Amino acid sequence: MRRVADGDLFDLGGRVAVVTGASSGLGAHFARVLAGAGAAVMLVARRESRLRALAGDLRREGARCAFASCDVTREEAVDRLVAATRAELGPADILVNNAGIGPVAPAEETPLEVFRRVQAVNLEAAFLCSQRFGRGMLERGRGAIVNVASIFGLVASGRMSQVAYCASKGGLVQLTRQLGVEWARRGVRVNALAPAFFETELTAEMLAEERGRRFVERHTPMGRPGRLEELGGPLLFLASDASSYVTGQVLAVDGGWTAV
Repeated sequence: MRRVADGDLFDLGGRVAVVTGASSGLGAHFARVLAGAGAAVMLVARRESRLRALAGDLRREGARCAFASCDVTREEAVDRLVAATRAELGPADILVNNAGIGPVAPAEETPLEVFRRVQAVNLEAAFLCSQRFGRGMLERGRGAIVNVASIFGLVASGRMSQVAYCASKGGLVQLTRQLGVEWARRGVRVNALAPAFFETELTAEMLAEERGRRFVERHTPMGRPGRLEELGGPLLFLASDASSYVTGQVLAVDGGWTAV
């Protein structure tokens, strides 16, 4: 596991990071990146078997970590998560709100219960986790929260018909700005990543099909989907002291998608 040098602005040694949605995809990658920078990491998701496997990998690579199966849409579950993190690793210094879902359906056919569920997972859970972990950060006068938004929180998804997802990620962008402003003078920074399409298990089927691949290539000025390693630097920037004067901002990591 790669470690940053002591004294590096990106060094997270001695800090505790919490990553939701850590059982696969971007969340698992983010956990590896943070651990590689020296952070102790609490892995959070609902699939406990996957969390256990990832924790085993990280520990073998020398990282300090723990895991917790948690429904981050439930207040009592998040309160238990805050307590478990403190007991097993220490108070959280970094929170990455990555848990999310994104069903595809035409707006006129999207059931209200589906729309509400997407808001609960993608937006309400991010607020709940930010609030509960943020209280401890505010008491200590330091902390960094990184919300994982999307390019579809900045622009429409067009023909992809993801009305619930777009609404939730647009809300997450505004939540990021508001919390960033409210907590700016109290030592807690809140920023967001807005990725485009990256090759994960959630996008594998789409990117494997010629039509889906061409859609991404056509709309991306760089002409390709992103690679997971290309999110590591942006995440570390927002989670570390390298971005000490940055808050309430959204960093699009999209190959130029939102620039046109």
